[in-house]
Amino acid sequence: MKKKAGRTAYTDEFRREAVRLVERDPTQLKRIARDLGVAAASLRTWWQRAQQAGGEGPLVRPARVLTLEEENRRLRRENERLQEERDILKKATAFFAKESR
Repeated sequence: MKKKAGRTAYTDEFRREAVRLVERDPTQLKRIARDLGVAAASLRTWWQRAQQAGGEGPLVRPARVLTLEEENRRLRRENERLQEERDILKKATAFFAKESR
């Protein structure tokens, strides 16, 4: 397990083992989730994906591919935010430089 920005990233092997435990007795899903330290909703999702995939394939959602327009919008927003931060830092630098004289 890896920690990732407030969320835990579980290995595919861990997910498959958890799903195997649920398949033995689906009525115990909440107990299994609690024992493994996983949210019951996450375990339920992994189990449903495994059923849909017939036990084959990954149990994680594939990464979303952004269109060129979406990526452009995202980059423009990020650029605006970075420019604002830069301007704030410039003003703060000028302020503190004046104060230190």
